[in-house]
Amino acid sequence: MILGTAGHIDHGKTTLVRALTGVDTDRLPEEKRRGITIELGFAPLRLDGVGTIGVVDVPGHEGFVRTMLAGATGVDLALLVVAADEGVMPQTREHLAILRLLGVTRGVVALTKCDLVDDEWRELVVEDLRALLADTPLANAPIVPTSSTTGEGIVELREAIAAAAREVPARAADDLFRMPVDRAFTIKGTGTVVTGTVWSGRLTRDATVRVLPADRVVRVRGLQTHGDQVQAAEPGHRTAVALAGVEVSDVPRGSFLVTDPSWRASTTLRADVVLLDDAPRSLGPRTAVRFHIGTADVGARVVSGDGALAPGERKLARVILEQPVVLRAGDRFVLRFASPAATIGGGVVVDPYALRRARPWASEATVAPATRLAVALREAGEAGLEIATLPVRLGVPPREVTDLLNNAALLSIGERIFAADAAASLEERLVRLVAEFHRARPLDVGVSLQEVRSRLGAPAELIDAVLPRAGTHGSIESTGGIVRAAGWTPRLTDAQRRRLAEIEETLRVAGSEPPAVSELVPRFGPETPDLLRLLEREGRVVAVEQDRYYAAASVDALVERLRANMTAGREYSPAELRDVLGFSRKFLIPFLEYCDRRGFTTRGAAGRRWHGT
Repeated sequence: MILGTAGHIDHGKTTLVRALTGVDTDRLPEEKRRGITIELGFAPLRLDGVGTIGVVDVPGHEGFVRTMLAGATGVDLALLVVAADEGVMPQTREHLAILRLLGVTRGVVALTKCDLVDDEWRELVVEDLRALLADTPLANAPIVPTSSTTGEGIVELREAIAAAAREVPARAADDLFRMPVDRAFTIKGTGTVVTGTVWSGRLTRDATVRVLPADRVVRVRGLQTHGDQVQAAEPGHRTAVALAGVEVSDVPRGSFLVTDPSWRASTTLRADVVLLDDAPRSLGPRTAVRFHIGTADVGARVVSGDGALAPGERKLARVILEQPVVLRAGDRFVLRFASPAATIGGGVVVDPYALRRARPWASEATVAPATRLAVALREAGEAGLEIATLPVRLGVPPREVTDLLNNAALLSIGERIFAADAAASLEERLVRLVAEFHRARPLDVGVSLQEVRSRLGAPAELIDAVLPRAGTHGSIESTGGIVRAAGWTPRLTDAQRRRLAEIEETLRVAGSEPPAVSELVPRFGPETPDLLRLLEREGRVVAVEQDRYYAAASVDALVERLRANMTAGREYSPAELRDVLGFSRKFLIPFLEYCDRRGFTTRGAAGRRWHGT
């Protein structure tokens, strides 16, 4: 479980964390010199009846809100810190808005520096706080007066945090593993170490992980949680991971560690987006914003199907990212303007694997996974969905995906699923394709299965399932890699029969040096290639090369001439075989290559050997 601080600069967040945990989270010399938190700080907080939870201490200065976001994303519990001598300040409001956008619903409010004010002033600050929190998930959060200087309220604050922590549901350990990287550094003797909060799943020592979006595969050399060596990192724990085979520069902040192969980085997502009431302006499709999730911070544009997004408005939209980010359905993100810097809104990922030109779904993130699965299947159509991607795309653990598939009306083939009507739709297209092929090439026996797959564009497994279905319905026949309409046979007109005989006679007379197809077409017409293929299927001609057919009897005679004149075991040069066959090099080399393909001859270093019988 992770507890994240929030609050205005100099309201005592770091001092309060030190009072609770005994750890000074300001580790940088500049933080010590300036007396402010610049980078994220981390400390373990041990609570009776709860165990150890991780504390993320974030900067309060407005210039470091992006760093605050990196620490706040993924927290389970908020510790909102407000100084009694100053009360609610600008970053108090902004941090609270960020917590709302990130879906943090449980927390405790610490009223710090109470030793500096009298009781009357303290009550006024508490009233302001209650008014601020009234319409937020922290409306009923306890407000605990404290003083890190005198120790007032520290025990009570620990008890309030423990009570809130008991209400936080545990993260599923059997989910897919994912951890955003917030720091990467080198330790002598260990190598590259990265730290982060395990968002989901479990990681074991010596496991293989992928670093995304760089897509580097590395091995886990060691794991630490709260400074202790462990064999496994559990969800919700602050974890340091020692990695083998990767440099620090390959794992910058914004990277994610994952284990399942179905994870991939996205540049387009569908989302349920909301703008804050006090956002400075509307958000159009060309408006540049910063997109924050986990430790990632990238440029983005928000495209809604029905115009700009106005302050206080919520819409389903497509978000286009300038750089790839590892996302999952249900993830919460924050949107900010870069200049002037301001938090303007956020949202929830509905579909992390949206197509670049995809329209926003009419299905928000809070809709049941079964409904979103039906929408995704309907959109995918004949392309279907990979089953392995569903835990990421629907935002549910693998075990829940199994239940969804068992209870949904869909077609499952191999590693993909399709909408229930996808097979019927593809069968209709298949029948039309074959009919069009027969009309265009009536002399062919049918269309090759390879061409069917290419022209239909559907996954091979769905096409292979539809072919026998179409056969059962009596509309299609498929034999020997050829697909045709049921009962189809080529039908020749009297004119075509005459041309067929003339072509065959021309090739017979030409003997060992027949004309090319390109030479026959001007004489016998554009149907010549189709007529030649028909003769080939009937065994009356042989395609020795792509653009040249021989009469079958001529090929037999030439092969017999080779057999009679080549001594077994001896290699013959092309010049010698030209004398045997009696034709020029233009015809010799293609014919010898044909003999090689048929197994009559084999090619060696000095020439060819007879290999036939």
